[in-house]
Amino acid sequence: MIKMLVEDRTDVVVEVLEAKNALNSYKEVERGNADAFKTYDGTVLATFLRYSVKAVPEGSTVYEFVNEKLAEDNLELLKKLGNNNTYAIAVTPAVMEKYNLKTISDLAECAPELVFCAEHEFFNEEGNIKFGTLSEKYGLTFKDTRSVDIAMKYLALFNEGVDVALVYATDGMNLATDLVILEDDKGFFPDYYGALMVRSEIFDKYGKELRDVMNLLEGLLPNDEMTKLTYEVDVKLRDVNEVAKEFLVEKGLLK
Repeated sequence: MIKMLVEDRTDVVVEVLEAKNALNSYKEVERGNADAFKTYDGTVLATFLRYSVKAVPEGSTVYEFVNEKLAEDNLELLKKLGNNNTYAIAVTPAVMEKYNLKTISDLAECAPELVFCAEHEFFNEEGNIKFGTLSEKYGLTFKDTRSVDIAMKYLALFNEGVDVALVYATDGMNLATDLVILEDDKGFFPDYYGALMVRSEIFDKYGKELRDVMNLLEGLLPNDEMTKLTYEVDVKLRDVNEVAKEFLVEKGLLK
């Protein structure tokens, strides 16, 4: 979407690089090998800057706090896109029915009978929002854990004996599989509001109007909208560029 908007409204040409995980994307922008990428304020807080939610001063938001810290390295988050794509713990309908689960705390009693899965990154020690700290916070001891590729997570849930998984709030596959999202009743996961992280110097190089163009998506991608879009791509297997352009035309941002 950003490539389409920038190239439609300015003379700047946008090159989309090969996808990397969040931490490596951040490092590429930090080093000046890339100019911008889409991330989340909670990821900046916990994974990039390695702060806990407790570090955010009273009266401030995660978004405001991390932007102050990023400015020290000539980086910034642009305006929020509207979606809070926080982590969530989900269980299959069968597990929900058997144990009558509503909150993550409810998992503590039955966890020894269940298998948990998440992508590889969640099991490493980079950052504060990880499997070890989640388990400690909620007193969870699972029968087994499995590290899986993100694309294989939902297959594992319904075909490989996995009962519980780490998911994202706006993942279209949540709709397709009827997963039950458990309430984070102890507030373990911080907000994960989507925003573009950019090198502030690009606005000196390409002009201040570029900031306005890159902020055109402000608030247009709340969770329900983002979930529908990811559903179109991940479940219905539509071309991502086609879905992106269709959305921008619908919002009156492209002809």
